[in-house]
Amino acid sequence: MTDDLLARHRAVLPSWMPLYYAEPIELVSGSGRRVTDAQGRTYLDFFGGVLTNMIGYDIPEIREAVERQLATGIAHTSTLYLIRQQVELAEKIAQRSGIPDARVFFTNSGTEANEAALLVATNHRRSHQILAVRNSYHGRSYAAMGVTGNRTWSASGLNPLQVAWLHSGDRVRGLLARLSADEQVDAAVEDLREVLATQTAGDVAALIAEPIQGVGGFVHPPDGLFAGWKKVLDEHGILFIADEVQTGWGRTGEHFWGYQAHGVTPDLLTFAKGIGNGFALAGVVGRAEVLESVSAISFSTFGGNPISTAAGNAVLDYLIAHDLQANAARVGAILADGLRSAVGNLDCVAEVRGKGLMLGVEFVRPGGSEPDPALTNRVFEAAREGGLLAGKGGLHGNVLRMGPPLTLTEEEAREGLAILVDAIRSAAGVAA
Repeated sequence: MTDDLLARHRAVLPSWMPLYYAEPIELVSGSGRRVTDAQGRTYLDFFGGVLTNMIGYDIPEIREAVERQLATGIAHTSTLYLIRQQVELAEKIAQRSGIPDARVFFTNSGTEANEAALLVATNHRRSHQILAVRNSYHGRSYAAMGVTGNRTWSASGLNPLQVAWLHSGDRVRGLLARLSADEQVDAAVEDLREVLATQTAGDVAALIAEPIQGVGGFVHPPDGLFAGWKKVLDEHGILFIADEVQTGWGRTGEHFWGYQAHGVTPDLLTFAKGIGNGFALAGVVGRAEVLESVSAISFSTFGGNPISTAAGNAVLDYLIAHDLQANAARVGAILADGLRSAVGNLDCVAEVRGKGLMLGVEFVRPGGSEPDPALTNRVFEAAREGGLLAGKGGLHGNVLRMGPPLTLTEEEAREGLAILVDAIRSAAGVAA
């Protein structure tokens, strides 16, 4: 029984591992974009295991690719031996990355991918100084936490890096929120120059930034900001790391990678989550000159293992063959436009934001910009009662996050939209 499982969970797992919902659920089966819990209740999934089940559930092409590898009897060899699936996937990712003369290093998670990128950048520049962005999230290891600009997710003040902080693209609150898009870009670039002049010793290794901040509540800057930053970075020889753990693989609809909205090319790009569609797969791709900067032997025992890369190859092939980037743009517009039309004018909704199938709704107390996490939680619970799973996030816990599988159909988008609108209006006490 689920209640018994909950008691067992609390008896053996740490309390700082959160469980969703007042009555946590166990998901026992899934198909397409739907999952079923232990009580037999089926839900339309708009969060995909935190944007990880990118193609959906029980996809034959992915299952069959993994089963073929399992049938060989080889689930693991370590990277001390050649792994055909790994090489093939690395070739595809290098070609798709947009980075010239690219090399790929596989890890198991986005945390490890960002840790590897920071290792490479600090080695290449011989400096432990890093620029990071407020409201960001990059993982749970020491260096990754060190460049995470969100107190809720910063579990330790210990930091192997010296970090200087830049403004985020928040348009609801903060010093730059009141500016137009062009003014915000100009102010952010001016801020970067001042930070370099006042908070660093000059030899900064890299800037790490998410094109759309995931845990931060899908906050994103105006298009072109990274280009403004990159011009300044290039003047100083500072590397740019694009954290594409959540924005990659066409999720934004308009581009394959989030960084492409800014007209720049990063020196290093990290990826994870969706590429494995539930299998542990992540990594960093970068220019050979940069990625070869590790001065000692290093490898990842399980990173890029035959099972995960078999899944990754099938995921990427499926994604491209079915043009899921275009689908994300099409069905994402149904959700975004529908939400803005139906609830965007409510005084408790500060903003409907995001791109493609990466959308957030920020809730505030009426009459201002004070975050309202209590209302957010009511909406979250009401959506589940209506048959829809979503996520939460934001610096203040007041953002409803949606990252459905990229295979979401137009019919499912409209179904989910209706549930969301009803949940928001009922939780806010607004008549239907």
